[in-house]
Amino acid sequence: MEFLMFLGIAFIILFIYVYRHNNGQNIYKYVAREASAVYEKYAPYSFKTVREKVKELGQEYTPRQYATQILIFSVSSFVISYLYFYSLVISIIYSLASLLIIPYLTYLRCKRLYSEFIFEQIQVYTTNVIMEFGTTQSFVKALEGVYESNVLEDPVKSDVQLMIDMSYENGTIDQSLEYMNSKYDFFIVRNMHQLFLQITNEGSKDSASALENMSQDIDMLVENVYRDRMDRAQFHKKFLQFGIVLYLLVMLVQFMLGVETYIKLLDNLLVQVLLHGIVLINTYFLLNGEKYYNENVGAE
Repeated sequence: MEFLMFLGIAFIILFIYVYRHNNGQNIYKYVAREASAVYEKYAPYSFKTVREKVKELGQEYTPRQYATQILIFSVSSFVISYLYFYSLVISIIYSLASLLIIPYLTYLRCKRLYSEFIFEQIQVYTTNVIMEFGTTQSFVKALEGVYESNVLEDPVKSDVQLMIDMSYENGTIDQSLEYMNSKYDFFIVRNMHQLFLQITNEGSKDSASALENMSQDIDMLVENVYRDRMDRAQFHKKFLQFGIVLYLLVMLVQFMLGVETYIKLLDNLLVQVLLHGIVLINTYFLLNGEKYYNENVGAE
């Protein structure tokens, strides 16, 4: 009962503070606007670019989804830490600290979505250049055909235009291929460019067959990447469930010792340090798993 009263009073104080500093405007919009202002001030430029693309793709979380995420993290961390320490002060600290993880998870999620988008664009780029080359028999003309067909989106589309400009300016395709290889470090990009460089510089009597084999390799690779993406998603769900169970093992300890005995043990400073270490190690384990899940998407 006292705990509920404490939470109620804290919420009322927070509501009054925000309301008085907001001149009666919609508090929900105010909080969202202030959070956006902080993000614009401190977020790295590269992440801003990635996040803008995620918004453009319509996959950015809505303010309501972010609010739900905040609620889940704060309440979950409060409950779990209270089960460990039976201390309101420690639980509030953990609850507030857990909110610092949300920007990091947002960063990882945006990078994953952006990486998936780039890989899909590279798939479109390589497949269509091969198809266009079959008609034009010229790599630069194939690039122009892909660019003008509007099947690509920025930033890949702009980079294709830059490749075309560099090819005409230098009279060769070497530098444009080096530029694309360095910016989009995929096997399918490097292998396709190497094949086109060989055909352009040395000629090939059986280029159609070589390009057909390359196209089949791309299709096979893309299929493997998408299958791996589905497997990773399934693993991710099981991993989160396992991580939550690790946190809740303290309940098993309390069941075996008895709650009263467990609370008495909390008077020992060494026990508290050990419990903090368990919480932090579990959190580090989960964050590492999230990092693995969200990185290297589309890797070959």
